[in-house]
Amino acid sequence: MSSKSSNSLVNPNARDAMNRFKMEAAGEVGVNLKQGYNGDLTSRQAGSVGGQMVKKMIEAYENGMK
Repeated sequence: MSSKSSNSLVNPNARDAMNRFKMEAAGEVGVNLKQGYNGDLTSRQAGSVGGQMVKKMIEAYENGMK
């Protein structure tokens, strides 16, 4: 098994795009994210950001299938 982190991206250039996507999703659910460390978020806040990201990815996939 590789020693790479499980959250490493295949394309390192995608990191900026994922960060922008995360910030956009956070804004849509009313969570104020900072650049860098956000360990002070509650589980509910972090979950709502992740949930919004998944929702948007599913919508994008469905729209691509049309």
